[in-house]
Amino acid sequence: MSKIHVTTTVNGDEVEFLADPRETLLDCLRDKLGMTGSKEGCGTGDCGACSVTLDGTLVCSCLVLGVEADGKQVGTIEGVAEGGVLHPLQKKFIEHAALQCGFCTPGILVAAKALLEQNPNPTETEVRYWLAGNLCRCTGYDKIVRAVMDAAADLRGEAA
Repeated sequence: MSKIHVTTTVNGDEVEFLADPRETLLDCLRDKLGMTGSKEGCGTGDCGACSVTLDGTLVCSCLVLGVEADGKQVGTIEGVAEGGVLHPLQKKFIEHAALQCGFCTPGILVAAKALLEQNPNPTETEVRYWLAGNLCRCTGYDKIVRAVMDAAADLRGEAA
């Protein structure tokens, strides 16, 4: 099968790659662009480890074809920090010890950032609901939720 030329914007940078029409966006990000932050946990869209944004919508990149990214904006974990400066979510994950093995953390951070961009003042229930598609085997989620809530308060300019 012939490869398709894809031009897309990843974390603000225009990139091009050749994709087999059957390749997932996850595989294209990892194998073609060297962006290994997104992980394949399940390959069926059940775990959220591969979460990215596609034109601002949170998606499981294992369920999106790479060719579908043509002409679109992709946001990955590699684009969360800006110029080496951690995003408030990343800082709060460290402060709250909201990660253990780290396998799920990139997907959770991308999902949490997407939530806070849509809803800068979520309730705890909204955070838990939004992150329900991101599975973590190591934590009890409480520290993750606290970190997201604390980051939201910081982003709003409030003390948590």
